[in-house]
Amino acid sequence: MRSHVNVRSSKFKCIECGKCFSKNHHLTVHRRIHSGEKPFECTVCGKRFTTSRELVIHSRIHSGEKPYTCHYCDKTFSQPGSLNIHMRVHTGDKPYKCSLCNKSFSQLGHLQTHKRSVHSNRRPYDCRYCGMLFKSSRDLKHHVYTHTGAKPYSCRHCSERFTQRVQLKTHLLKSHNEGTWFTCHICEKKFTLSGSLKVHIRRHEGVKPYVCRDCQKCFCTADELRSHALKHSDIKHFCCGSCGKYFKYKETVKIHFRICSVKLGYVNVFLRQ
Repeated sequence: MRSHVNVRSSKFKCIECGKCFSKNHHLTVHRRIHSGEKPFECTVCGKRFTTSRELVIHSRIHSGEKPYTCHYCDKTFSQPGSLNIHMRVHTGDKPYKCSLCNKSFSQLGHLQTHKRSVHSNRRPYDCRYCGMLFKSSRDLKHHVYTHTGAKPYSCRHCSERFTQRVQLKTHLLKSHNEGTWFTCHICEKKFTLSGSLKVHIRRHEGVKPYVCRDCQKCFCTADELRSHALKHSDIKHFCCGSCGKYFKYKETVKIHFRICSVKLGYVNVFLRQ
């Protein structure tokens, strides 16, 4: 009630948006949102900030200061917000709930990623080599490696190189015994990724957290749900880079592209003759 009264009785009003403040200082800081003014400059890197508090927090990047400590594991953080997010690892708190399924997340960014990858049909990133469409720039980047043959992840123990970081991690575990295996407590099967172990345990326990909106069928993984959801959709996401024809399934366009590109090659040879 007190905060409500303060808003009603505020004397200082922003002429840009009409928002009111109880102190002139607060209005001055707020106006910088509209003006773009950033009067506080970092003496190390020159980056500028709207408030002195933002500058203080930024300065910890250079000083290495981490004044906020987790009382569960003694891990330290430079910002109180980062500590609050970390605490959810210990408390199990997941305040961000998906409105389309029953899954919850400890961070807003994870929820947004989940909605984009599981519930959205939008694929704004296209491969310039074959026309395949992707939901994220990261997925596209990894896909392009299959065309270019690039292997940016190298082993520090031998000459092996890999397309993806997870491939390098698996190699280090299997060939050089470096890293940590994740072991199933039910059947003792080992995994290189904690996420793979979680999915594996779900299959033991019969847990299927991903639900199809159209038929209510449940699945263990987001990939399984995405594959199933295509049955209910007429949208064709995958495009052949040679002829421009669209397909519903990824495997279908892969097969088609191999055939189509060969035919196109024959046409190019014929035209050159």
